[in-house]
Amino acid sequence: MIVIKIGGSIVEGLNPTILDDFKELVKNNKVVIVHGGGKDVTDTAHKMGKEQKFIVSPDGKRSRYTDKETAMIYTMVMSGKISKNIAAMLGSQGILSVGITGIDGEMIRAQRKKKLLILNEKGRKMIIEGGYTGKVSKVNPHLVNTLLDNGYIPIISPIALSEEYEFLNIDGDRAAANVAGALNADVVIFITNVNGLLIEDKLVTKLTLDEAKNLLPKIGPGMEKKVLASTEAISIGVKKAIIASGAVQNPIKMALENKDCTVIS
Repeated sequence: MIVIKIGGSIVEGLNPTILDDFKELVKNNKVVIVHGGGKDVTDTAHKMGKEQKFIVSPDGKRSRYTDKETAMIYTMVMSGKISKNIAAMLGSQGILSVGITGIDGEMIRAQRKKKLLILNEKGRKMIIEGGYTGKVSKVNPHLVNTLLDNGYIPIISPIALSEEYEFLNIDGDRAAANVAGALNADVVIFITNVNGLLIEDKLVTKLTLDEAKNLLPKIGPGMEKKVLASTEAISIGVKKAIIASGAVQNPIKMALENKDCTVIS
């Protein structure tokens, strides 16, 4: 079982040979895709006249502030445009897939963040309403397994259900980690726009779980989330997490051969 997370910003920049990889992969493996798409959400919101607000946490992490209207736009773009584009892309290779969200079959439950601690324009800490973002609390893999058992690749959009049945925006990397854990996956691959974790401009090719955890405070925001998600996946039973570039020739094949990527195990 292999879970592959495709970053939203990379969907357009994927090397076309990734389709050959999928074609080969599905012959002998069960495959699940989780995708992102923040940039598309921002673009669509702007076109609809909905200004997007970004907030910064005290430790410097920048994220989208999701109010109710943004949660609806997020759901529409993720589960509509992006999910269906990936399904069509796979379909062109004769691969059958189904786009779902964490809402379908109550697959992903998350706790809504009631309050958020952020830095204001002057760099001072302040508490604001949490909006519609959540932290994954439970994954029920039944629907995913049903699709896999019937020969479909599930394409999962990172939208979860709160305890009150609200739609929540959840982090795609951590959604992939939790889904991989619930499925007892052998590998989770984070396909991104760089070869992996760079420390002082050098690619880190191998890390143990403890080494990865110790490095977290020294990593920049974008990659930090992927390394954090990798450590979470391994902590809940996934054997290996790989961070790799989607722009290289045969990106999935290269990642599975542990070439030019970061492997955490």
